[in-house]
Amino acid sequence: MSAPTVLHLHSTFDLGGKEARAVRLMNAFGSDFRHHIVSAVPGAVGAMESVDGHVEARLLTGFPPLAGRPSLTRLRALAAAMRNYDLVLTYNFGAMDAVMARRIFGGPPLVHHEDGFNEDERDRQKSARILYRRLALPSAARVVVPSAVLEHSARRIWRQPAERVQRISNGIDAARFAPPPAADAIPGLTKGPGELVVGTLAGLRAVKNLPRLVDAFAFAARIYQGPARLVIVGTGPERERIEATAREAGIADRLLLPGFLPDPARYVGLFDIFALSSDSEQFPISLVEAMAAGLPAATTDVGDISAILSAENRPLVARTADAPALGRSLARLMGDADLRARLGAANRARVAAEYDERDMLAAYRSLYGGLAAA
Repeated sequence: MSAPTVLHLHSTFDLGGKEARAVRLMNAFGSDFRHHIVSAVPGAVGAMESVDGHVEARLLTGFPPLAGRPSLTRLRALAAAMRNYDLVLTYNFGAMDAVMARRIFGGPPLVHHEDGFNEDERDRQKSARILYRRLALPSAARVVVPSAVLEHSARRIWRQPAERVQRISNGIDAARFAPPPAADAIPGLTKGPGELVVGTLAGLRAVKNLPRLVDAFAFAARIYQGPARLVIVGTGPERERIEATAREAGIADRLLLPGFLPDPARYVGLFDIFALSSDSEQFPISLVEAMAAGLPAATTDVGDISAILSAENRPLVARTADAPALGRSLARLMGDADLRARLGAANRARVAAEYDERDMLAAYRSLYGGLAAA
């Protein structure tokens, strides 16, 4: 019997949080499934580079557009294109037209994944999207979310019944983050004697508010006054704005933007402090990876972050979403090596106890396998 064929519908397949998880699942499932992948944005397919060679996965071209005016003609075309698959996986609102097509015209079992919101819904969800989700999501066998905040949205705002909503926390292979990284794992970074590195992993997008992190680092550096650098790993359209903010703050010579780097286990341990400045997150896997590497964290208070961190680290979550508040948390960590070590150890233990990749893999394998075989 041949392996089930799974259709993945993404608004973009560049390597962000949800894409990284999808790739990890593909690699872990191996030959148990075949995968066909659609990216609504041509060329935004960087995550394919992380799919293992033994996995049967290919990008589709010529697939009906996922975005645009949701006419019956386009929705019918989407339904027809989905019909011959064993399972359809849709991701975030950018694939919601495919969910609606399944609602109107039928099709194979469908699992919809929601991982968070973009800048345009940073403060509140758009009423038109809420209504569209309410209308489309009854076609999904499951709505999968990684966080308690999104579970609340699915059940209370989008009005999905409890039996349709499944929360599966993101997990990682924590053991891979234990060995110390090579000193040259981040191009352009050579740590000087006593130099601290504040680092983050993020797409350079507005919702990540990385200029806030630059200003927070500048604020903290004035207090700390020792040698320190800020490293932001990632790519995206906000790069020039980040660099301009660094020049204005007088820290351009301390900022390193090495671009995208695969496999965070190889380099995140070079950071001394992990920082997160986002306006919106749900369950940031980069935070969990940093915790697994034994790092303390200074973050904004968004999504499930306070619940993810160890109890010892939670006081370093900025109470207000401004650069000085985040900067004060950074300064406290930069000036206290014992505090960094204590919080880092507590974070590492928290990941080992709560966010093991094996639990995540088992939950997704059971869900996908059960529906594909139905």
